[in-house]
Amino acid sequence: MKVAIVSESFLPQTNGVVNSVLRVIEHLVSRGDQVLVICPDAREGVPSQVLGAEVRTVASWSLPGYSDVRVSTGRSAPVEALLREFEPDVVHLASPFVLGWRATLAARALDLPVVAVYQTDVPQYAERYGMAWASKRLWRRVTDIHGRATLTLAPSVASVRSLRKHGVDRIRLWRRGVDSQLFDPARRSNGWRTRMAPGGERIVGFVGRLAPEKQVHDLARLEGVPGIKLVIIGDGPERERLQRLMPSASFTGMLHGEELARAVAGLDVLVSTSETETFCQVIQEAMASGVPVVAAAVGGPRDLVDHSRTGWLYEAGDLDAMVGHVQDLVGDESKRRAFSRAARAKVVLRGWRPICSELVGHYATAIEQHHELEPIDVGLVHWRTRRAARR
Repeated sequence: MKVAIVSESFLPQTNGVVNSVLRVIEHLVSRGDQVLVICPDAREGVPSQVLGAEVRTVASWSLPGYSDVRVSTGRSAPVEALLREFEPDVVHLASPFVLGWRATLAARALDLPVVAVYQTDVPQYAERYGMAWASKRLWRRVTDIHGRATLTLAPSVASVRSLRKHGVDRIRLWRRGVDSQLFDPARRSNGWRTRMAPGGERIVGFVGRLAPEKQVHDLARLEGVPGIKLVIIGDGPERERLQRLMPSASFTGMLHGEELARAVAGLDVLVSTSETETFCQVIQEAMASGVPVVAAAVGGPRDLVDHSRTGWLYEAGDLDAMVGHVQDLVGDESKRRAFSRAARAKVVLRGWRPICSELVGHYATAIEQHHELEPIDVGLVHWRTRRAARR
């Protein structure tokens, strides 16, 4: 099989989309499939080959105020030329929005089946960046892309419902895998814990991008809570502001590989404050590491966290409940250990191999269904969306 993966972001960036794409490439190449990755270029340089897949870039520019994020605008012709040259059996759109829209038009022009993987709630992000007025327009772009896709894959029940509410159909649930050998309780290091919390405090951590949509500032409510040490793992445009807001917290910066796995395993509790997560891979990695989770009960975390068994969920915005759940876990050793065991048990067999094998099955379905589908009337999709909103 020949698979063209068009990714909205790629190396040298590090995020959930990039990690998922790398695992997919690894699986496809191990099967003997040919893979082409099309992604935005980057000032630091993008490798021309990754894990046996060829990588081709298109021109892009940095998002103002967030230079790590590259946006690839322009005509669809350059993407169409790359697809025409490669002649894929299927086009995989990874978290499509800007470059993904260009690829959607290119695939349509070439009559290629498209599997669109919904992974980023861009309309919600706009609200976190103070652009709530743009949400409706951004949802139109989402439905433009996914309405034209042969098949849409969504990572959580909440995401499926949200897409259907906005008029998108032909959706399948496709979750994410986790490397439970890398993320393992055995990586817990007393040395790392002593460096982070020399006073012997319980370590409460956050892992991820330090950006407005992650709501890391909510953790300031834990500043000064007796017996707790905050550790913030990650980097992003809000780091300086967050350091001023939480002066007693330790900020590790971006970590990767075994260093990241050791840090995650060293936590006593992980807190996921974001209310825009379509899945939240960090939660799976913490659970695989035997770390119970406290998370906002929105989107993907609702699927991942078993309330009162592997962690606690709190209603969005109820920070008193968030603090209470954290205190409950750091103050009860036996409960925390029980949650730890249950968390590891829930995800330990959720590896990337079966998840990627499932994806290959979705590719086959899209290829089979592609020529059976009538042309998509995206105007009808938007009409359905407006009608649903009036109900």
